[in-house]
Amino acid sequence: MLVNGQWTQDWQPVQNKDEDGRFVRQTSTFRNWITADGSAGPTGEGGFKAEPGRYHLYVAYICPWASRTLMVRALKGLEDMISVSIVNPVLSEQGWQFAEDEHSFPGASADALHNKRYMHELYSHADPQVNGRATVPVLWDKKTDRLVNNESADIVRMLNSAFDHLTGNTLNLYPAELAAEIDSLNEHIYTDLNNGVYQAGFATTQQAYEEAYHKVFATQDELEQRLSDGRRYLFGDTLTETDIRTFVTLIRFDSAYHGLFKCNRNMLKDMKALHGYMLRIHALPGIAATVRQDHIKAGYYSIKSLNPSGIVPLGPEG
Repeated sequence: MLVNGQWTQDWQPVQNKDEDGRFVRQTSTFRNWITADGSAGPTGEGGFKAEPGRYHLYVAYICPWASRTLMVRALKGLEDMISVSIVNPVLSEQGWQFAEDEHSFPGASADALHNKRYMHELYSHADPQVNGRATVPVLWDKKTDRLVNNESADIVRMLNSAFDHLTGNTLNLYPAELAAEIDSLNEHIYTDLNNGVYQAGFATTQQAYEEAYHKVFATQDELEQRLSDGRRYLFGDTLTETDIRTFVTLIRFDSAYHGLFKCNRNMLKDMKALHGYMLRIHALPGIAATVRQDHIKAGYYSIKSLNPSGIVPLGPEG
């Protein structure tokens, strides 16, 4: 919705689709990395050194991609090092909007750095010629006033390791001995579950919807079987970024994807192993504070193309 840095039209949830009506997600464009010494990461430029108080994270509680960065921030003990702004969950005609006053949605906040009203204004501030959508999460460098990165997978990786020498936190969500397996399962879960629910919800043909629907539940069945041997996490007793990626979809499943996105073969709470796994992760220190079901429901059910009446369901309970 940004063309050469200018907002061009009202926000629409479907970014792109293929010739068969399948939902196609936009690729992130800002790909710099924070590293311990400021050297360049796998993509982008160098110069972004891990320093206390230097960086700011823009997120939405409704958004699973943004929420996984909040989870890693909590698990790695970075709350005092990286500040946060939370956008309003109810999508405006110009996309993500910051809280304006005390009457804004509870839990939302103002733009702490630039006092912008909309997320797209931050993107234009970062690049006056930017094209595309203004998504969250966004990791911002206060020192140089630059947008560092807007790809959640990158942000998860950098938060996992870049600040360890400052915090002494030894939790490693991407251990070398599991890296190949993590990468493989990440890809499967992203394609068939994380993005699969969106492909079902935003499908514009019956064929595209049914393809996505079956992918989602085939993946849930695989995970249910994988966890039925009593393991705590997807790779045994080791919590990894794959668990974070999976959790953010599972925690939204019954309240949003089951009803609004028509992923309704069963509710997650009907799957004993998978539901128990979700609750174990939710009980980890700091994680419950990253989950706001009021934001999740208000945000998803504000999507007019899927819910023209704007009515937010009271259930499900539990």
